[in-house]
Amino acid sequence: MCRAVAKAGKLWRECAVSVGPMSASNFLLAELRRARSAAGLSQDELGKAINYSSSQVSAVENGQRPRTQEYVVCVDKALSTGGLFERLLQSLASLDQAPVWFRDWLIIENEATLLRWFEPLIVPGLLQTEAYAHAIVAGAGLLDATEVTQRVTARMQRQAVITKLAAPTLIAIIDEGVLRRRVGSAEVMAAQCDHLVSCAEQPNIRVHVVPSTAGAHAGLAGALILAKARDFETAYLDSPWQAQILDRSGAIDTLSGRWEAIRCEVLPRTLSTELIKEAAKTWQT
Repeated sequence: MCRAVAKAGKLWRECAVSVGPMSASNFLLAELRRARSAAGLSQDELGKAINYSSSQVSAVENGQRPRTQEYVVCVDKALSTGGLFERLLQSLASLDQAPVWFRDWLIIENEATLLRWFEPLIVPGLLQTEAYAHAIVAGAGLLDATEVTQRVTARMQRQAVITKLAAPTLIAIIDEGVLRRRVGSAEVMAAQCDHLVSCAEQPNIRVHVVPSTAGAHAGLAGALILAKARDFETAYLDSPWQAQILDRSGAIDTLSGRWEAIRCEVLPRTLSTELIKEAAKTWQT
């Protein structure tokens, strides 16, 4: 796995090996205790530094009191961790509900400064409306209503990564067929197209379309995501069974080459937006 961003996932797995299965919440609490001890502070000393009582610090570390964002921000400041625990809180919030193989990617996605995402069949998850996501998740008929609701809720919560402070740049490329394929009702599709236009207006998001006139192109081999930060670059490839998370230089080079080949086929941002608007109108009639 990649270096700095995979540290939380690696530590969590090591804890699971040494002491048995550990929830995301318990992992965060264990790391809070470890960091305080490593700094040579007692609960009382940390409490004074962050304006909490020692009993409040103890209650948080023992899981008897919620570890709020306000609390972890204070701890980050007192221990000079560079915002580590705030990022962990955001990253680990949905991990307990996520499949084991997907947990590392959620951490990576939250730490990335650049996300390059190509989808030939559906709208990228970070740009889906709730209704579109529900139609995608429920459409296969493989999950019961409770599981569908849980997955859709998790997907909507995951989208916070592109609206947070210091959000990554997201470059999303979709095939024109994504705009033409009916998912849910016509109303769902019209709203999804409108949402894509709104997303494309955000300063950190670019949405491009590979037009149908491109014919056969490198993207027909399947979806891919490339995540990059200062000290890592990682790729995500999905499948009906489970995803692959790759960080080997050879794999990244190959997939980056495929990304560039796809990008050569896309319409410019303005023309892509116009095509999406045109597609929205077709669903409104």
